[in-house]
Amino acid sequence: MNTVKLYIRSMGMLLKCQMQYPASFLMQTLAQLIMEGGEMLALVLIIDRFGHLGSWQPGDLYFFFGMMSVTFYLTECFGRGVTGTFPSLVRSGQLDTMLARPRAVLTQVLCSDIDPRRIVCIAVGVTALCIGSRLSAVRWTFAKALLLCEAVAMGVVLILGLFLIEAIFCIYSVKSVELVNALTYGGRSACAYPVNIYPRPLRTLFTVIAPFALTLQLPAAYILDKPLFSWPAWTAFLSPLSGAAAFGVIYALFQKALRHYRSTGS
Repeated sequence: MNTVKLYIRSMGMLLKCQMQYPASFLMQTLAQLIMEGGEMLALVLIIDRFGHLGSWQPGDLYFFFGMMSVTFYLTECFGRGVTGTFPSLVRSGQLDTMLARPRAVLTQVLCSDIDPRRIVCIAVGVTALCIGSRLSAVRWTFAKALLLCEAVAMGVVLILGLFLIEAIFCIYSVKSVELVNALTYGGRSACAYPVNIYPRPLRTLFTVIAPFALTLQLPAAYILDKPLFSWPAWTAFLSPLSGAAAFGVIYALFQKALRHYRSTGS
C-alpha cells in the first residue's frame, strides 16, 4: 500500500512539473492527437477501400484498434519511466543510487516519469471502442465488461514487460536495442488488427512470443461474439493471464540482469 501511495504522489508531482509550461504541453498534446488521429484515419481509409478484412466487419476493426490503443497508451502514459528514462539512468550512472535504496528498482523507475500527453491518444482509442461497439451491435453484459477490464489491465502488464526487455539489453549494452521495438511498437501497429489476417510467422510471433492475441484479441473476439480461434468460449477469460505470465518471466530476467549490472562510472 505504501508503494501505491508513493507512486500516486510521484505522479502528482511530475504532472505539476510538466504543467509549469502549459503552452508547450498543449502543443505537444496536439501533436500526439494528430499522430494517433492519423492512425485512426488510416483505418477509416482501409475500411472505405476494402469494406472488411476477411470475416471482420468495420465495427470489429474499430473495436480491435481501440482496445490496442487504450492499452498501449495507458502503458506509455504511466510507465514512461521504463519506456523512456531507463537507458539514460544506465548511461548517467543514476541507476547506482536506485540500487542503494530500499525500494524496488522497477518501482523507482516507474515513479521517475509520466507522459500525460498520451491521454489524448487514450481518448482516441476510447472513441474507436465506442464506434466499434455500436457498429457491431455488441450486447454488453457484466461478464463482457469485466472481461474488457481484465484484458486491458493484463495488456498493460504485458506491454510493460516487453518494454522491460529493452531495459535488460540496456544493462548489458548501455544503449537500447532497436530490435526490441519490433515487439513493442511493431506489436502495437500489427495487433491493432485481428491477428488471423496475417501469415503464420506473424501469428506465431504475436501469439506465443509476444502474446497480444491471447491477452487482448481473444477477449475482444469473445465480446464481439466472433471466434478468433476454434477454442471454447471460457478460454477468453483465462487467456489474458498470458500477459501476466509473460511479465513474470521477463521481470525475473530483469532481476537477474540487475545482479550482473556494472556501473558506467559516471
